[in-house]
Order: sequence, then structure tokens, then C-alpha cells
Amino acid sequence: MNAAASTQDPPRAIAFWRTAAFFLLWMLLMQSLKRADLVMGGFASIGATWVSLRLLPPSSGSLRFSRLLALLPHFVWESVLAGVDVARRALHPGMPLRPGFVTCPLGFPPGFARNTFATITSLLPGSVAAGEVEGEIVYHCLDTSAPVVEQIWKEERLLARALVAGRHHG
Repeated sequence: MNAAASTQDPPRAIAFWRTAAFFLLWMLLMQSLKRADLVMGGFASIGATWVSLRLLPPSSGSLRFSRLLALLPHFVWESVLAGVDVARRALHPGMPLRPGFVTCPLGFPPGFARNTFATITSLLPGSVAAGEVEGEIVYHCLDTSAPVVEQIWKEERLLARALVAGRHHG
């Protein structure tokens, strides 16, 4: 079975797999097979599942991990390029920075897909998701004169292949 439950899975199956994942995490963190620890882990897992189902409903999407893995070389390359750019700007005597905020309309609906995208793009040096205004993600970036929004849309098109939810920008 796919590690992330698909949107076609019944709610009970999704709840079961989330509970199992939370319980496995509990076991890894506790490293104990004592009955009291296992019972407490069961309650914690059920509670975590209940919260996760409220905050991240099953209908909001899932990942295609094989396609996400295929993006790894691109992500590493973009991280290196962006890191070099950030270092060049920081070490330049005149520090050519034009920091500020840009808003970016995305095709991903609110929820799993949009949150995943904002998290991944925040890992790239030079910009970080800083909130949402009227359905658009606000990014803080080092250079507002750069084509930040266009680059974010390029990343969105690439990531959309790995996410079940979302639409593509033309």
C-alpha cells in the first residue's frame, strides 16, 4: 500500500494508517516495549490521528513518492544554485539585496498540496513562505526585482506531478 493514503481510500482506512504511523513513531521515540509505554503510545496515537484528521482532512490530497523522489536531483541543483546566489549577495561588498515580499497565486487548493509546496519552496535559499493573503502565498525574498513568482510557478508545475491535488499554470 502507498505510504500516503490516497483520496479514494475510505476514511477508516486512512485513520488506521495514520494511527499505525503515529504508533510506529511513538515506538521509535520511546524505544520501550513496556506495557505502560505501549498503552500510552496507543492513546497518544489515537489522539494524534484525531487531530491530524481535523487539521489535514483526507480529501486534501496525497503524495506520489516515486515522482517526488524524481524531483530530488532538481531540488538539490536548485538549492546549490540558490545557495551560491545567497552567498554571493551576502559576501559582495555592496550587498546587492532588495529584500521584500511578493505574493504568488497558486493552483494548489488550500490544504495538503499547498502546505507541502510552501514547505518545499521554503527550503530553497533566498525565499521563504511567510503567510497567506487572500488565497495567495506571501514569500519573503532577498531580491524583489528577480523573477521570484515565475520561479515559484516553475516549481509548482514540477511538484504538481508528485501531488494528487492541484492544477497547472499554463
